[in-house]
Amino acid sequence: METLAMHISNGIIDGPVAAVFAAVALVAMTFCVLRGRSDLDDRLAPMAGLVAAFIFAVQMLNFPIFTAGVSGHLLGGALAAMLVGPWVGALCVAVVLVVQALVFGDGGVAMLGLNITNMAVLGTAAAYLLIALLLRVLPRTPTGLGVTAFVSALFSVVVAAMGFVGQYWLGGTTDLGGNLGGLAGTMAGVHLLIGVGEGLITATTVVTVAKVRPDLVYALRALKPAAPAPVPAVGGVR
Repeated sequence: METLAMHISNGIIDGPVAAVFAAVALVAMTFCVLRGRSDLDDRLAPMAGLVAAFIFAVQMLNFPIFTAGVSGHLLGGALAAMLVGPWVGALCVAVVLVVQALVFGDGGVAMLGLNITNMAVLGTAAAYLLIALLLRVLPRTPTGLGVTAFVSALFSVVVAAMGFVGQYWLGGTTDLGGNLGGLAGTMAGVHLLIGVGEGLITATTVVTVAKVRPDLVYALRALKPAAPAPVPAVGGVR
């Protein structure tokens, strides 16, 4: 059932809902452009190109899950968020989705707003929010960075999948079998497995980059560690 892959094909969601999410995606991408311009410099610009190319490559690898014909693929939102930040990262994912839809027919052109909302906006935002939280409580060692990358990648994949479930609830036109709860369970289960694979790839890539060039990891530069708690005064002496 190819329709359970993360890319939404034409006709899966009705036109009015697709139009609403096209507007949502356009507003979100405009905001990302405005915010991301201040981040782009001689260091981040080439990294953004590499990240987009990497995401494009891994998203082209669709693979089956179980034996029911269900397929899925990696997303790359967490990797982008960690290496180039949430604004530029979301733009990288969106550019990949546009190229895939227009050139390779992967995901319907009429469904681009839905796909961008799920994978570029929801996926990247969920990943970065969790990254910001974890990097404040975990040590900034290779292990801590790897755990952060793994967990955020897994979480972002499931959030993006649930975005599709919500959109299908609003305007689904194709019978995907069973009720909405069954669809949500199937999507969550499938994308948890995909998330494990994505988490391992994201963690390996981010830790490797951090060991060689930690200055190229946006999350390490932009997110400051939590300040240590002040030592209480004892007898007027700190």
